[in-house]
Amino acid sequence: HSSLFPPPPPFVFQKLRTSTPKSKSSTRIVFELTEKVDPQVFALAANDTYGERLVVDLPGRSIERSGPALSASQLQERKVTIAIDAGHGGDDPGSIGPSGTYEKNVVLKIARALADVINADPAMQAYLVRTDDYYLKHLTRVRKAEQVKADMFLSIHADAFTSPQPRGGSVWVLSNRRANNEMGRLLENKERLSEVLGGVDVSASSDDSSSYLSETLISMSMDHAMASGYEAATEIIDEMERVTKMHKTKPQHASLAVLTSANIPSMLVETGFISNPTEEQLLLSNKHQQQLARAIYQGVRRYFTRKPPDGTYFATNRAARHVVKSGESLSVLAQRYNTSVNAIKERNNLRSNVLKIGQVLEIPSAP
Repeated sequence: HSSLFPPPPPFVFQKLRTSTPKSKSSTRIVFELTEKVDPQVFALAANDTYGERLVVDLPGRSIERSGPALSASQLQERKVTIAIDAGHGGDDPGSIGPSGTYEKNVVLKIARALADVINADPAMQAYLVRTDDYYLKHLTRVRKAEQVKADMFLSIHADAFTSPQPRGGSVWVLSNRRANNEMGRLLENKERLSEVLGGVDVSASSDDSSSYLSETLISMSMDHAMASGYEAATEIIDEMERVTKMHKTKPQHASLAVLTSANIPSMLVETGFISNPTEEQLLLSNKHQQQLARAIYQGVRRYFTRKPPDGTYFATNRAARHVVKSGESLSVLAQRYNTSVNAIKERNNLRSNVLKIGQVLEIPSAP
């Protein structure tokens, strides 16, 4: 799951609360556990994404469970779940193109094509939020993604403008102002707050320090989701540029209700301007729909290859990296790493067998 916070018992972590600190200038945080552990505590320096961090590792022993046991491969190679939301639907057609094309129909076809590509990947699985021509409220779409514990949320749309000239795709992420507003709403809804934090009980007391703790936890979760979403959006843009014109070449920020999940990296993908006659016809083309779907998939895959969630196929089959040297070719590298030329080309999205000295390649595991 993409949440920063652990699941409820039977895991070692049970509850997080505050207690009376030694001095008024400090806050004491208490971790209630199900068993005695030997914690490991260490600091991490700030980086481009996060500030200074204090990490607390709580190792736990294995736990006996009822029901059939899962194999090591099942436990270690969970597929990442991508929630795909086709915008609009039902009574809401979305934007309408010059020749009468409904956005809701085009984006559903692209969403289905994207789901097919994702489901063909052994490391991933797709969840279609809207499977047919009906309307869902924005927050319902978010909740449906959270219910399946999605690792990423993609809302597929087609842009429009009052004049026919603008064209090109773009990828949008949540604005900081909207994120702060959503955080305020969550802090007022303790039941919803507990859901977002993975069942962690932060309501043991109603004093100021407990409120501060809740705010800190939800802020951490939302910051992580937003930073991850921005990184993934950048990868998707890089791939979309290969198959279509881009209206915006960097992720854009907006106040969009469908992107307000506090623990799922979320993006809205504008696949092109349906109000542009040329792009309207492209969006109707099955070939272009497939190209867009493939590009979005490649961007998502590149992100999870670089930032694999623990316990997933991406984490246990992480690719080696190789810097190309003089005289090396794809066939030489394939033989050296016991893989195939096609596997290397697919992992790195290479269109030819030509390599450049200094080029960094990801080498997939042997087939």
